[in-house]
Amino acid sequence: MSKDYYKILGVEKSASEEEIKKAFRRKAHEHHPDKKSGNEQLFKDVNEAYGILGDKERRAKYDQFGSAAFENGGFNPGAGGFGGFDFNQGGFNINMDDMGDLGDILGGMFGFGGGRGSRQKRGRDLEMEINLEFKEAVFGTEKEISVYTNSACEKCQGSGADPSSEIKTCSTCNGAGRIQKAQQTMLGTINTVVTCPDCHGQGKKAEKSCSDCNGTGMQKKEKKLKIKIPAGMNNGEALKLTGEGDYPGAGGKAGDLYIRVKVKSDSNFIRQDHNIISTSYIPFSIMALGGKVDVETVDGPVVLKIPSGSESGSVFKLKGKGVPYLSGYGRGDHLVTVLPDVPKKLSREQKKILEDLQNNEL
Repeated sequence: MSKDYYKILGVEKSASEEEIKKAFRRKAHEHHPDKKSGNEQLFKDVNEAYGILGDKERRAKYDQFGSAAFENGGFNPGAGGFGGFDFNQGGFNINMDDMGDLGDILGGMFGFGGGRGSRQKRGRDLEMEINLEFKEAVFGTEKEISVYTNSACEKCQGSGADPSSEIKTCSTCNGAGRIQKAQQTMLGTINTVVTCPDCHGQGKKAEKSCSDCNGTGMQKKEKKLKIKIPAGMNNGEALKLTGEGDYPGAGGKAGDLYIRVKVKSDSNFIRQDHNIISTSYIPFSIMALGGKVDVETVDGPVVLKIPSGSESGSVFKLKGKGVPYLSGYGRGDHLVTVLPDVPKKLSREQKKILEDLQNNEL
C-alpha cells in the first residue's frame, strides 16, 4: 500500500528541510512507545517517513515515484546519506555521530545516551564584564584581561599525551575511532555507534600520558589576554572571543569567551544611538547678536557659529562628530543645545545697559 510520508509527518509537500526535521522530532516524541499515549507502529512509520524525506535524493525519488520506489527492500535508510536508522529483524542500528542533534532526542527517548555525548566535547562558554570610559567606548581601545579557567595543557597542547610518547592504534576501537554498543529495548536490540571514548575519535592513542596534566589535556590556570575593543561599542554590548572559554579536556574543543562592555557615564556627554548630546552655556549677548563660541566635543574644542536672535534651547548639529559606526564607515552627529549663561553679578554699567534695554522693550 502506498504511504503518504508527508501526511505521516504532518507537513506540506513544499516543506523545507528544517520544517521536516522539526515535524519528525515532534511526531517521534508524540508516538514514542514508552509514553502512555505512544504507538509503536506510528513511531516506526514516523522514522520511516523521515528516513525518506530527510534525505534529498530519496525525497526527490519519492516525489517522483511515491513509496513504491522503496518497497521490496528499496527502503534502507542506513545505506545512504541519512545514515540514521537501519531496521533489522526487530531492531535498529543507529549511528549517533551521523544523527547530530537528533541523536540527543532519540538517546533521551531510549535511555542509551544521545549524540551529544558521542560528539566532540565542547567546553563551557564564559562571560566577564569590562569597564570603559566614555571616550574609550567611542574611539575604541586595547585592554588586558585575566581569565582563570581550564585551559589546554601547555606541554601536550591539550592532547593528554606525552610529547615523546609513541603513538599507536587505539586498542579499544582498533583504529576506527568509533565503537558499537548494544542495548535491548521493547523495540528490539538497538546498536549505537559512538565516538571512541579512549582516543576521542582519532583512532590513535599515545602509550604514555602527559605528566603535567595526567592525561586530561587541561590545566586550571590564569591566562592574560589582550583584547581590542572596536570603536562605537555601546553599554551592554558584548565581544565574542572564539575558543577562549573553558577547555573540556583531551579531544575536546574550548568554548567561547564573551566580554560584556559597561560604559561609564560622562559629565559632559550623553550617547543616543550614534549621536552625542551635550549642553553649552553661552553669553546672552552672543545669542542675541550672533557670534562664534568654542564647544567641547569628544574630538576636543570645536568652533560653533551662533546666528543672531537664537532662542534658549536651540539645537545645533556638528555633523560627523558623534560615535563611529561599528562597521567602520562614518560617524553619527554631535547635537549641542545652547542655553544663555546668565551672570550672577553685574557691574553698574552692565545693569544700566540691561535696564535701558528693558525700558526700550516696554
